[in-house]
Amino acid sequence: MKKVIQVVLICLFACNILQAQQAPSINNKGLKDYYKNYFPIGVAVNLRAITDYKSLILSQFNSITPENSMKMGPIHPQENRYYWRDADSIVNFAQANHLRIRGHNLCWHEQTPPWLFKDSAGNRVSKAVLLKRLHDHITTVVNRYKGKIYAWDVVNEAIDDDSTKFLRNSLWYQICGEEFIAKAFEYAHAADPKAQLFYNDYNTERPEKRERVYKLLKKLVDAGVPINGVGIQAHWSIFEPAASELRKTIQEFSSLGLKVQITELDVSIYAWEKNRRDRKPGESDAFTPALEQKQLEKYKEVFKIFREYKNVLTGVTFWNVCDQYTWLDDYPVKGRKNYPLLFDQNQQPKKAYWSVVDFK
Repeated sequence: MKKVIQVVLICLFACNILQAQQAPSINNKGLKDYYKNYFPIGVAVNLRAITDYKSLILSQFNSITPENSMKMGPIHPQENRYYWRDADSIVNFAQANHLRIRGHNLCWHEQTPPWLFKDSAGNRVSKAVLLKRLHDHITTVVNRYKGKIYAWDVVNEAIDDDSTKFLRNSLWYQICGEEFIAKAFEYAHAADPKAQLFYNDYNTERPEKRERVYKLLKKLVDAGVPINGVGIQAHWSIFEPAASELRKTIQEFSSLGLKVQITELDVSIYAWEKNRRDRKPGESDAFTPALEQKQLEKYKEVFKIFREYKNVLTGVTFWNVCDQYTWLDDYPVKGRKNYPLLFDQNQQPKKAYWSVVDFK
């Protein structure tokens, strides 16, 4: 009988240890608490997330970004019609729970409504018309959330992916030239002078793109454009970025007097691909122990660097809450499961989570 009791006690003890390891927080601490002396920790959400993951969001994060609902297409589908429900719901959720809000985004070449670049006859609009539409859109959206949203991604991904080119050959650029970038910041600043205004882009750690992003930022700063910061999207993988390139990126951007934020963090288990494709026969999407270890090491490495630059890094935001839902499940390979976040499909912390919070 005594042995039976001992076995039961040992089992209970082991279960308690396991539960403690799996709990989203220990001693009521979440990511936001571990990093309270460093920078806010945010997460991108949609309407479903603030319902399904409410407890996890509130225990771990103190800032949120609407994933899609404030982009121009969803929020302004027709010239004379705005769709506010989703964005308002997320803002109301944030305010009710004392979370900071990053607005995303005001001007982008993707998810733009078809009416934007055309007149009533279907012809391409003039520069004057397009800038007026950009002005009216930014003014209306930023004014609606003035005093509620502390920072905006104003212009998103304006640098070309081709290293031999400077700016992306979008319809914004084709119609307005480079001027649309500065104008977007000016319009946003006029609508809310207290909001922090960011340029946001991906692959900024790659030397050939970092050089061109820096060139754009310096031109804006030198011209007195009201830009306050740069967003490093951080759609990374277990293979990149190199620590040296990440450090150099933060140093170069901050040397311009700009705030730096990590705006869309996830760490894919697959190598970077830009173009969409079908899943190949036999292509595995298993989250193996080896991949788990590589992801742990990458997260540990980048957060160590983030902490080193706490004086210039003013926020870190994850792109989605947990592996149950991530945009990377359908991009670039539709139906290939990815596991890029710190919480698994059951909303439990992964090994990578503990590597991020285990520091002194």
